[in-house]
Formats: sequence, structure tokens, C-alpha cells
Amino acid sequence: MNILHTMLRVGDLKRAVDFYTQVLGMTLLRTAERAEQGYSLAFVGYGEGNEDGGAEIELTYNHGVSHYEIGTAYGHIALGVPDVAATCERIRAAGGNITREAGPVKGGTTIIAFVQDPDGYKIELIQR
Repeated sequence: MNILHTMLRVGDLKRAVDFYTQVLGMTLLRTAERAEQGYSLAFVGYGEGNEDGGAEIELTYNHGVSHYEIGTAYGHIALGVPDVAATCERIRAAGGNITREAGPVKGGTTIIAFVQDPDGYKIELIQR
């Protein structure tokens, strides 16, 4: 078994796709329009996503819903990167919101940072 995707409900599909592709460097893998059911989908990921064994993020826009409250059970998405500080600078330059600067995790040595997407979802960057 392997993880295929994580689904996030977003208030503006274009804005979300732009963030994940232009700011985080993912690829728009595919889209689906379900007009009769009232929603649109966009799948983003690195490389070919599921096609080459990687996980994807499913961005779901429910027509007419522009805002969601993020539940208290949601934590974050984690992305492995070679250099957290350099990635933060690239994200900042692309207009991304860094909410925790690069540095060691409390009580450890792993270097992490956090960025927030336009809908308020937290994304952890972990130096690999």
C-alpha cells in the first residue's frame, strides 16, 4: 500500500493551483470538472505524482464556497527539501507566507520551517 493523495477543500481553485505550482514548485497533474455534482478538482504533486510512486494533493473546490474553517484535527502537509533556508527564500520571493523560519525542531537537530498556503493550510518543510 502507499499514500495516493491528501484532499484539501479550497475557496479559489486557481489561487490554490497557482500557490502549489508557482510557489511550491509542484506540477498540475490533472483536473476534473464535475459541474452536475457542484465541484472541481485539481491534482498537484512533484514529478508525475502517483505515476512515479509519489503522493499527490487533491485540491477540491465546491462551487459557491469561498471559505472553510480549518479543523482542529488538521496538522500539516510535510515536504522534504534539500535546504530549508534556501527553500524559504525561494518561497518568500514567490510571494509565499513563511510562518516559521528555518531552524532546528524544538529538542532536536532536524531543520524545519513552516509555510502557509492561501487557504491557511500549514506546510512543513523538512531538510533531508
